Amino acid sequence: MQEVNVFEYAIIRVVPRVEREEFLNVGVILFCKKQDFLGVKYFLPEQKLMSLYKEIEVETLAAHLQAYKRIALGEKNAGKLGELDKSDRFRWLTATRSTIIQSSKVHSGLSNDLTKTLEKLYREQVL
Repeated sequence: MQEVNVFEYAIIRVVPRVEREEFLNVGVILFCKKQDFLGVKYFLPEQKLMSLYKEIEVETLAAHLQAYKRIALGEKNAGKLGELDKSDRFRWLTATRSTIIQSSKVHSGLSNDLTKTLEKLYREQVL
């Protein structure tokens, strides 16, 4: 029997006009300290974003989301944030902010396969 692990996750949101508080779920970030797992998956639905805010710069937003992913994965080109341990990177990425890319509150759950759980949350919350 596989071990069940406690994990935390947040939904990555794009908030084109912060003052209107409208958002679109675009991704999921999942963290499990016990398994030293930090995963992220996102998709940028350009047409939906344009329907919320036609002036949005999709290319710039895509670049920022890619940087978000590089930080989560701890890639060498992610700067000082990418050098933090996974727990600290998760906390930084899910911190409350009032920018165009935000995270939901952090939720928890149980999983015996973190990669499958990330994919399931992505399908349920983003697609």
